[in-house]
Amino acid sequence: MKSISLNSKRIVVTGGARGLGRAFAEAAVEAGASVVIADILEDVGRETVSDISKKGDAYFEGVDLGDPESIVTLAQRSVQHLGGVDGLVNCAAIATGIGGKMADEIDIETWDRVMTVNVRGTWLAVRAFSPALRDAGNGKIVNIASDTAMWGAPKLLHYVASKGAVIAMTRSLARELGNDGIAVNAIAPGLTLVEATEYVPEDRHRQYIDGRAMNREQQPEDVTGAVMYLLSDAADFVTGQLLPVNGGFVFN
Repeated sequence: MKSISLNSKRIVVTGGARGLGRAFAEAAVEAGASVVIADILEDVGRETVSDISKKGDAYFEGVDLGDPESIVTLAQRSVQHLGGVDGLVNCAAIATGIGGKMADEIDIETWDRVMTVNVRGTWLAVRAFSPALRDAGNGKIVNIASDTAMWGAPKLLHYVASKGAVIAMTRSLARELGNDGIAVNAIAPGLTLVEATEYVPEDRHRQYIDGRAMNREQQPEDVTGAVMYLLSDAADFVTGQLLPVNGGFVFN
């Protein structure tokens, strides 16, 4: 039986300085992996690495997903730190402080910024890391989407559209990279209690709680298990899939 352990795996987590990304990085280290935490928030990222390094091997690398050269440099330096890369978690995204506007109220600059980071940045990260994942054999990519793209959350069109694109890209990438031994999957978390969702109005939190099959708030630790599984050898033959992790707010 293939193991769900990440012992000796080499994992990169973008957006790993805080929130869900930090939870993924910490869980991976606890599962035996060596981890590069990549984030634009350098001070927070280095503090996170300092904390996580008490449990295992963790490194920080700054990255700006809006800058293609920064992403290429991240891939190169991650290979230097880890000696190779077995898994990539694309968690970094613009989410904070952009909600609450109807489609005709979103300004073009914000729309373009969200698409540049959330969509193009995810694609460029996959492109930059694919050679290392191919060399590793049985490489894993886990894209962090959102269940907002599954139920059509209002007043958040740019973010919802970006995460819908991530879901679609996951399926195409799975077909393109499958014969290289690289599995590409996505998870769709629900509204999770992290820094990025602190701005979300109480009525939206209540909508999620009341609408879930499990009527409670979602915590980061509710999401980490799915990602650890998809990074593990146990998921070698799972690819192109979207796994909602939202307590039953929407079903796939």
